[in-house]
Amino acid sequence: MDALQAEKAGVGGIGGNAEEKYRALAYDTALSTLVAVAVYVVVKVSLDGIRQWRARISVLIVGSGPVGLTAALVAVRSGKVLKLTVLDERYRTALLCRPQQIALDPRSVKFLLGLGVDFDNMEGCWHNEHFFTRIGVFQEYLLSILEQKKQKVEVKVQLGTKFTEEYLRRIPHNDWPRVIVVADGSCGDSCSVLGISCDYTVESCHAFGANATIERLDQRQVPTPEIRAHSLYFDLSAYGMEALREHRHPPTKPGFHLKIYGTFRNRYMALICPSSDTKMVRFLRHTANSSIMKNIFHQSFNAYKTDIEPRLNDVTLHHMQCSRRLFEIQLSHRRISAAYIEGDNVAVTVEGEAARVLNFDTGFLSYLSSRMWGKFRYAWSGVNGDVYLPNSDRCGPE
Repeated sequence: MDALQAEKAGVGGIGGNAEEKYRALAYDTALSTLVAVAVYVVVKVSLDGIRQWRARISVLIVGSGPVGLTAALVAVRSGKVLKLTVLDERYRTALLCRPQQIALDPRSVKFLLGLGVDFDNMEGCWHNEHFFTRIGVFQEYLLSILEQKKQKVEVKVQLGTKFTEEYLRRIPHNDWPRVIVVADGSCGDSCSVLGISCDYTVESCHAFGANATIERLDQRQVPTPEIRAHSLYFDLSAYGMEALREHRHPPTKPGFHLKIYGTFRNRYMALICPSSDTKMVRFLRHTANSSIMKNIFHQSFNAYKTDIEPRLNDVTLHHMQCSRRLFEIQLSHRRISAAYIEGDNVAVTVEGEAARVLNFDTGFLSYLSSRMWGKFRYAWSGVNGDVYLPNSDRCGPE
Protein backbone atom coordinates (compact mmCIF):
# COMPACT_ATOMS: atom_id res chain seq x y z
CA MET A 1 0.00 0.00 0.00
CA ASP A 2 2.77 2.37 0.94
CA ALA A 3 4.58 1.48 -2.26
CA LEU A 4 1.50 2.30 -4.34
CA GLN A 5 1.12 5.71 -2.68
CA ALA A 6 4.79 6.45 -3.24
CA GLU A 7 4.42 5.52 -6.91
CA LYS A 8 1.42 7.86 -7.29
CA ALA A 9 3.31 10.65 -5.58
CA GLY A 10 6.22 10.16 -7.97
CA VAL A 11 3.95 10.32 -11.00
CA GLY A 12 2.29 13.47 -9.62
CA GLY A 13 5.68 15.09 -9.09
CA ILE A 14 6.75 14.31 -12.61
CA GLY A 15 3.46 15.77 -13.97
CA GLY A 16 3.90 18.93 -11.89
CA ASN A 17 7.46 19.42 -13.11
CA ALA A 18 6.34 18.98 -16.73
CA GLU A 19 3.59 21.57 -16.29
CA GLU A 20 6.02 24.04 -14.74
CA LYS A 21 8.48 23.45 -17.58
CA TYR A 22 5.67 24.00 -20.12
CA ARG A 23 4.68 27.24 -18.46
CA ALA A 24 8.27 28.43 -18.35
CA LEU A 25 8.73 27.53 -22.02
CA ALA A 26 5.54 29.37 -23.00
CA TYR A 27 6.62 32.42 -20.99
CA ASP A 28 10.08 32.42 -22.58
CA THR A 29 8.54 32.05 -26.04
CA ALA A 30 6.10 34.92 -25.46
CA LEU A 31 8.85 37.10 -24.03
CA SER A 32 11.14 36.33 -26.96
CA THR A 33 8.33 37.12 -29.39
CA LEU A 34 7.62 40.43 -27.69
CA VAL A 35 11.30 41.33 -27.69
CA ALA A 36 11.60 40.38 -31.37
CA VAL A 37 8.54 42.45 -32.29
CA ALA A 38 9.81 45.40 -30.25
CA VAL A 39 13.23 45.19 -31.89
CA TYR A 40 11.59 44.94 -35.32
CA VAL A 41 9.44 48.00 -34.66
CA VAL A 42 12.38 50.01 -33.34
CA VAL A 43 14.60 49.03 -36.27
CA LYS A 44 11.85 49.71 -38.81
CA VAL A 45 11.01 53.10 -37.32
CA SER A 46 14.69 53.98 -37.19
CA LEU A 47 15.29 52.89 -40.77
CA ASP A 48 12.18 54.74 -41.95
CA GLY A 49 13.36 57.83 -40.13
CA ILE A 50 16.82 57.53 -41.65
CA ARG A 51 15.30 56.89 -45.08
CA GLN A 52 13.02 59.90 -44.76
CA TRP A 53 15.89 62.04 -43.51
CA ARG A 54 18.07 60.96 -46.42
CA ALA A 55 15.17 61.58 -48.82
CA ARG A 56 14.87 65.21 -47.70
CA ILE A 57 16.27 67.53 -50.30
CA SER A 58 17.38 71.11 -50.76
CA VAL A 59 15.09 73.48 -52.65
CA LEU A 60 15.89 76.81 -54.29
CA ILE A 61 13.07 79.24 -55.05
CA VAL A 62 13.85 82.18 -57.32
CA GLY A 63 11.46 85.04 -56.64
CA SER A 64 9.80 86.14 -53.41
CA GLY A 65 6.51 87.34 -54.83
CA PRO A 66 3.21 85.85 -53.67
CA VAL A 67 3.67 82.72 -55.79
CA GLY A 68 7.30 82.20 -54.80
CA LEU A 69 6.64 82.62 -51.08
CA THR A 70 3.61 80.35 -51.26
CA ALA A 71 5.80 77.74 -52.95
CA ALA A 72 8.29 78.16 -50.10
CA LEU A 73 5.52 77.57 -47.57
CA VAL A 74 4.42 74.44 -49.42
CA ALA A 75 8.00 73.20 -49.36
CA VAL A 76 8.66 73.68 -45.64
CA ARG A 77 5.33 72.10 -44.65
CA SER A 78 5.86 69.04 -46.84
CA GLY A 79 8.37 67.45 -44.48
CA LYS A 80 10.55 66.57 -47.47
CA VAL A 81 12.83 69.61 -47.46
CA LEU A 82 16.12 69.71 -45.60
CA LYS A 83 17.24 73.14 -46.78
CA LEU A 84 15.24 75.94 -48.41
CA THR A 85 16.69 79.02 -50.07
CA VAL A 86 14.56 81.90 -51.32
CA LEU A 87 16.28 84.28 -53.72
CA ASP A 88 15.17 87.70 -54.99
CA GLU A 89 17.11 90.54 -56.57
CA ARG A 90 14.87 93.12 -54.87
CA TYR A 91 15.65 94.32 -51.37
CA ARG A 92 13.13 93.97 -48.56
CA THR A 93 12.01 97.61 -48.69
CA ALA A 94 11.28 97.52 -52.41
CA LEU A 95 9.56 94.17 -51.99
CA LEU A 96 7.15 95.13 -49.22
CA CYS A 97 6.23 98.68 -50.23
CA ARG A 98 4.42 97.68 -53.42
CA PRO A 99 1.07 99.50 -53.52
CA GLN A 100 -0.88 96.93 -55.53
CA GLN A 101 -3.78 95.09 -53.96
CA ILE A 102 -4.46 91.43 -54.62
CA ALA A 103 -7.66 89.44 -54.34
CA LEU A 104 -7.63 85.81 -53.22
CA ASP A 105 -10.54 83.73 -54.50
CA PRO A 106 -12.20 81.07 -52.29
CA ARG A 107 -10.08 78.28 -53.78
CA SER A 108 -6.85 80.11 -52.99
CA VAL A 109 -8.11 80.98 -49.51
CA LYS A 110 -8.88 77.32 -48.79
CA PHE A 111 -5.46 76.28 -50.08
CA LEU A 112 -3.68 78.85 -47.89
CA LEU A 113 -5.70 77.88 -44.83
CA GLY A 114 -4.42 74.35 -45.31
CA LEU A 115 -0.89 75.74 -45.21
CA GLY A 116 -1.49 77.40 -41.85
CA VAL A 117 -2.16 80.96 -43.03
CA ASP A 118 -4.21 82.85 -40.44
CA PHE A 119 -6.17 85.53 -42.27
CA ASP A 120 -7.37 86.98 -38.95
CA ASN A 121 -3.79 88.13 -38.30
CA MET A 122 -3.36 89.75 -41.72
CA GLU A 123 -4.44 93.24 -42.72
CA GLY A 124 -7.22 92.99 -45.28
CA CYS A 125 -10.95 92.67 -45.76
CA TRP A 126 -13.49 90.03 -46.80
CA HIS A 127 -16.20 90.30 -49.42
CA ASN A 128 -18.18 87.45 -50.98
CA GLU A 129 -15.68 84.88 -49.61
CA HIS A 130 -12.81 86.74 -51.31
CA PHE A 131 -9.93 88.18 -49.29
CA PHE A 132 -8.41 91.52 -50.32
CA THR A 133 -5.05 92.73 -49.08
CA ARG A 134 -2.03 94.70 -50.21
CA ILE A 135 0.57 92.58 -51.92
CA GLY A 136 3.29 93.84 -49.57
CA VAL A 137 1.26 92.82 -46.52
CA PHE A 138 0.74 89.34 -47.94
CA GLN A 139 4.45 88.91 -48.68
CA GLU A 140 5.50 90.19 -45.26
CA TYR A 141 3.14 87.74 -43.56
CA LEU A 142 4.50 84.76 -45.52
CA LEU A 143 8.07 85.85 -44.75
CA SER A 144 7.21 85.88 -41.04
CA ILE A 145 5.88 82.30 -41.30
CA LEU A 146 9.11 81.19 -42.97
CA GLU A 147 11.07 82.76 -40.12
CA GLN A 148 9.10 80.64 -37.66
CA LYS A 149 9.88 77.47 -39.64
CA LYS A 150 13.64 77.89 -39.17
CA GLN A 151 13.45 75.69 -36.07
CA LYS A 152 12.52 72.65 -38.18
CA VAL A 153 13.99 73.43 -41.61
CA GLU A 154 17.09 75.33 -42.62
CA VAL A 155 15.52 78.38 -44.26
CA LYS A 156 17.61 81.07 -45.89
CA VAL A 157 16.04 84.17 -47.47
CA GLN A 158 18.52 86.08 -49.62
CA LEU A 159 17.03 89.40 -50.72
CA GLY A 160 19.03 91.71 -52.95
CA THR A 161 20.67 88.71 -54.63
CA LYS A 162 20.19 88.03 -58.33
CA PHE A 163 20.01 84.51 -59.73
CA THR A 164 22.83 84.29 -62.28
CA GLU A 165 25.30 81.79 -63.66
CA GLU A 166 27.89 83.26 -61.30
CA TYR A 167 25.59 82.54 -58.35
CA LEU A 168 25.29 78.90 -59.42
CA ARG A 169 29.05 78.56 -59.86
CA ARG A 170 29.60 79.69 -56.29
CA ILE A 171 27.46 76.83 -54.95
CA PRO A 172 29.52 73.70 -54.14
CA HIS A 173 28.38 70.78 -56.28
CA ASN A 174 27.41 68.73 -53.22
CA ASP A 175 25.16 71.57 -52.03
CA TRP A 176 23.28 72.03 -55.29
CA PRO A 177 19.50 72.15 -54.85
CA ARG A 178 17.57 69.16 -56.10
CA VAL A 179 14.50 71.25 -56.95
CA ILE A 180 14.56 74.77 -58.40
CA VAL A 181 11.31 76.73 -58.55
CA VAL A 182 11.40 79.72 -60.90
CA ALA A 183 8.81 82.31 -59.87
CA ASP A 184 10.50 85.57 -60.83
CA GLY A 185 7.58 87.06 -62.75
CA SER A 186 6.96 87.85 -66.38
CA CYS A 187 10.12 89.96 -66.72
CA GLY A 188 12.52 87.54 -65.04
CA ASP A 189 15.40 85.90 -66.89
CA SER A 190 16.13 82.97 -64.56
CA CYS A 191 14.89 80.44 -67.11
CA SER A 192 17.54 81.52 -69.59
CA VAL A 193 20.20 81.00 -66.89
CA LEU A 194 19.00 77.40 -66.57
CA GLY A 195 18.87 76.89 -70.33
CA ILE A 196 15.08 76.67 -70.53
CA SER A 197 13.59 77.90 -73.78
CA CYS A 198 11.95 81.33 -73.70
CA ASP A 199 9.43 80.44 -76.42
CA TYR A 200 5.83 81.30 -75.61
CA THR A 201 2.51 80.25 -77.06
CA VAL A 202 0.02 83.10 -77.32
CA GLU A 203 -3.70 82.41 -77.13
CA SER A 204 -6.55 84.84 -77.61
CA CYS A 205 -9.07 85.21 -74.78
CA HIS A 206 -11.69 86.35 -77.30
CA ALA A 207 -12.16 89.65 -75.51
CA PHE A 208 -10.99 93.26 -75.67
CA GLY A 209 -10.01 95.33 -72.67
CA ALA A 210 -8.32 98.40 -71.23
CA ASN A 211 -6.74 99.25 -67.87
CA ALA A 212 -6.41 102.44 -65.86
CA THR A 213 -4.68 103.43 -62.64
CA ILE A 214 -4.73 106.53 -60.49
CA GLU A 215 -2.69 107.47 -57.42
CA ARG A 216 -4.18 109.85 -54.85
CA LEU A 217 -1.66 110.63 -52.14
CA ASP A 218 -4.28 112.23 -49.91
CA GLN A 219 -6.16 108.93 -49.56
CA ARG A 220 -5.52 106.01 -47.23
CA GLN A 221 -3.64 102.87 -48.21
CA VAL A 222 -6.39 100.56 -46.97
CA PRO A 223 -7.54 97.37 -48.75
CA THR A 224 -11.08 97.61 -50.10
CA PRO A 225 -13.44 95.17 -51.81
CA GLU A 226 -13.69 95.37 -55.56
CA ILE A 227 -16.62 96.96 -57.37
CA ARG A 228 -18.15 95.35 -60.46
CA ALA A 229 -20.59 96.74 -63.00
CA HIS A 230 -21.96 94.97 -66.05
CA SER A 231 -23.71 95.72 -69.34
CA LEU A 232 -22.31 99.23 -69.71
CA TYR A 233 -22.81 101.31 -72.87
CA PHE A 234 -21.17 104.64 -73.67
CA ASP A 235 -22.43 107.68 -75.53
CA LEU A 236 -19.53 108.89 -77.67
CA SER A 237 -21.44 111.47 -79.67
CA ALA A 238 -19.19 114.20 -78.24
CA TYR A 239 -16.31 112.64 -80.18
CA GLY A 240 -18.07 112.75 -83.54
CA MET A 241 -19.71 109.36 -83.20
CA GLU A 242 -23.47 109.06 -83.21
CA ALA A 243 -25.12 107.79 -80.08
CA LEU A 244 -25.20 104.08 -80.63
CA ARG A 245 -28.45 102.41 -81.41
CA GLU A 246 -26.85 98.98 -81.05
CA HIS A 247 -27.47 98.91 -77.31
CA ARG A 248 -31.18 98.69 -77.91
CA HIS A 249 -30.63 95.02 -78.70
CA PRO A 250 -28.60 93.78 -75.67
CA PRO A 251 -29.06 90.05 -76.37
CA THR A 252 -27.09 90.34 -79.62
CA LYS A 253 -24.84 93.27 -78.65
CA PRO A 254 -23.23 92.59 -75.25
CA GLY A 255 -22.02 95.59 -73.27
CA PHE A 256 -18.87 96.32 -71.29
CA HIS A 257 -17.87 95.02 -67.86
CA LEU A 258 -16.11 97.30 -65.38
CA LYS A 259 -14.11 96.43 -62.27
CA ILE A 260 -12.72 98.96 -59.77
CA TYR A 261 -10.21 97.58 -57.27
CA GLY A 262 -7.20 98.50 -55.18
CA THR A 263 -6.78 100.75 -52.16
CA PHE A 264 -8.24 104.24 -51.96
CA ARG A 265 -4.78 105.66 -52.61
CA ASN A 266 -3.93 103.40 -55.55
CA ARG A 267 -7.07 102.77 -57.55
CA TYR A 268 -7.14 100.43 -60.56
CA MET A 269 -9.82 99.92 -63.18
CA ALA A 270 -10.34 97.18 -65.74
CA LEU A 271 -12.76 97.47 -68.65
CA ILE A 272 -13.55 94.41 -70.74
CA CYS A 273 -16.00 93.34 -73.43
CA PRO A 274 -16.45 90.11 -75.39
CA SER A 275 -14.83 90.02 -78.79
CA SER A 276 -17.24 91.51 -81.32
CA ASP A 277 -17.34 93.68 -84.41
CA THR A 278 -19.79 96.30 -83.23
CA LYS A 279 -19.42 99.91 -84.24
CA MET A 280 -18.40 101.01 -80.75
CA VAL A 281 -15.78 98.28 -80.32
CA ARG A 282 -14.25 99.08 -83.70
CA PHE A 283 -14.17 102.78 -82.83
CA LEU A 284 -12.50 102.24 -79.43
CA ARG A 285 -9.99 99.78 -80.85
CA HIS A 286 -8.71 102.09 -83.57
CA THR A 287 -9.18 105.60 -82.18
CA ALA A 288 -6.11 107.82 -82.06
CA ASN A 289 -7.66 110.12 -79.43
CA SER A 290 -6.31 108.96 -76.06
CA SER A 291 -8.66 111.28 -74.17
CA ILE A 292 -11.64 109.07 -75.10
CA MET A 293 -10.56 106.15 -72.92
CA LYS A 294 -9.53 108.52 -70.13
CA ASN A 295 -12.96 110.13 -70.18
CA ILE A 296 -14.67 106.72 -70.16
CA PHE A 297 -12.71 105.66 -67.08
CA HIS A 298 -13.30 109.07 -65.48
CA GLN A 299 -17.07 108.94 -65.87
CA SER A 300 -17.28 105.24 -65.00
CA PHE A 301 -15.33 105.71 -61.78
CA ASN A 302 -17.49 108.59 -60.59
CA ALA A 303 -20.62 106.59 -61.37
CA TYR A 304 -19.65 103.38 -59.53
CA LYS A 305 -17.16 104.42 -56.82
CA THR A 306 -17.88 103.90 -53.14
CA ASP A 307 -19.81 106.59 -51.30
CA ILE A 308 -16.97 107.38 -48.89
CA GLU A 309 -14.28 108.20 -51.47
CA PRO A 310 -14.07 111.47 -53.40
CA ARG A 311 -14.99 111.87 -57.04
CA LEU A 312 -12.39 112.34 -59.73
CA ASN A 313 -12.17 115.94 -60.92
CA ASP A 314 -10.20 117.81 -63.54
CA VAL A 315 -7.24 118.12 -61.17
CA THR A 316 -7.01 114.49 -60.09
CA LEU A 317 -7.74 113.35 -63.63
CA HIS A 318 -4.21 114.40 -64.63
CA HIS A 319 -2.84 111.70 -62.31
CA MET A 320 -4.68 108.96 -64.19
CA GLN A 321 -2.81 106.65 -66.53
CA CYS A 322 -4.81 104.43 -68.85
CA SER A 323 -4.75 102.46 -72.08
CA ARG A 324 -4.98 104.62 -75.19
CA ARG A 325 -7.50 102.29 -76.81
CA LEU A 326 -9.05 98.85 -76.48
CA PHE A 327 -6.64 95.97 -77.07
CA GLU A 328 -7.05 92.24 -77.53
CA ILE A 329 -6.62 90.31 -74.30
CA GLN A 330 -4.14 87.47 -74.73
CA LEU A 331 -2.69 84.72 -72.57
CA SER A 332 0.96 83.84 -73.11
CA HIS A 333 2.24 80.61 -71.62
CA ARG A 334 5.75 79.21 -71.73
CA ARG A 335 6.08 76.18 -73.99
CA ILE A 336 8.40 74.50 -71.48
CA SER A 337 7.43 75.04 -67.85
CA ALA A 338 9.23 72.04 -66.32
CA ALA A 339 12.60 70.42 -66.97
CA TYR A 340 15.01 67.87 -65.55
CA ILE A 341 18.75 68.53 -65.62
CA GLU A 342 19.96 64.95 -65.83
CA GLY A 343 23.66 65.51 -65.26
CA ASP A 344 23.10 67.45 -62.04
CA ASN A 345 19.95 65.54 -60.98
CA VAL A 346 17.97 68.77 -60.64
CA ALA A 347 14.25 69.20 -61.29
CA VAL A 348 13.11 72.65 -62.43
CA THR A 349 9.55 73.94 -62.42
CA VAL A 350 8.36 77.37 -63.58
CA GLU A 351 5.44 78.92 -61.71
CA GLY A 352 3.26 82.01 -61.70
CA GLU A 353 3.70 84.73 -64.30
CA ALA A 354 7.09 83.30 -65.18
CA ALA A 355 5.14 80.46 -66.81
CA ARG A 356 1.96 82.17 -67.96
CA VAL A 357 1.02 85.82 -68.12
CA LEU A 358 -2.02 87.79 -69.17
CA ASN A 359 -1.55 91.15 -70.89
CA PHE A 360 -4.50 92.45 -68.89
CA ASP A 361 -4.56 93.28 -65.18
CA THR A 362 -7.47 91.77 -63.24
CA GLY A 363 -6.24 92.22 -59.67
CA PHE A 364 -6.65 88.50 -59.01
CA LEU A 365 -4.02 86.11 -57.74
CA SER A 366 -5.43 82.92 -59.22
CA TYR A 367 -2.50 80.48 -59.27
CA LEU A 368 -2.49 79.47 -55.62
CA SER A 369 -3.95 75.98 -55.62
CA SER A 370 -3.18 72.33 -55.15
CA ARG A 371 -1.58 72.22 -58.61
CA MET A 372 1.48 73.77 -56.99
CA TRP A 373 1.70 70.84 -54.53
CA GLY A 374 1.21 68.39 -57.40
CA LYS A 375 4.19 69.77 -59.29
CA PHE A 376 6.33 69.59 -56.15
CA ARG A 377 5.33 65.95 -55.68
CA TYR A 378 6.40 65.12 -59.23
CA ALA A 379 9.67 66.94 -58.75
CA TRP A 380 10.51 65.11 -55.51
CA SER A 381 9.76 61.75 -57.09
CA GLY A 382 12.14 62.61 -59.89
CA VAL A 383 15.12 63.48 -57.71
CA ASN A 384 14.64 60.36 -55.58
CA GLY A 385 15.09 57.99 -58.47
CA ASP A 386 11.52 57.56 -59.67
CA VAL A 387 10.09 58.59 -63.00
CA TYR A 388 9.85 62.37 -63.37
CA LEU A 389 6.54 63.38 -64.91
CA PRO A 390 6.24 67.16 -65.29
CA ASN A 391 2.75 68.50 -64.83
CA SER A 392 1.57 70.05 -68.08
CA ASP A 393 -1.60 71.62 -66.69
CA ARG A 394 -2.05 75.28 -67.40
CA CYS A 395 -3.93 77.62 -65.14
CA GLY A 396 -5.76 80.24 -67.11
CA PRO A 397 -6.88 83.63 -65.88
CA GLU A 398 -9.96 84.12 -63.79
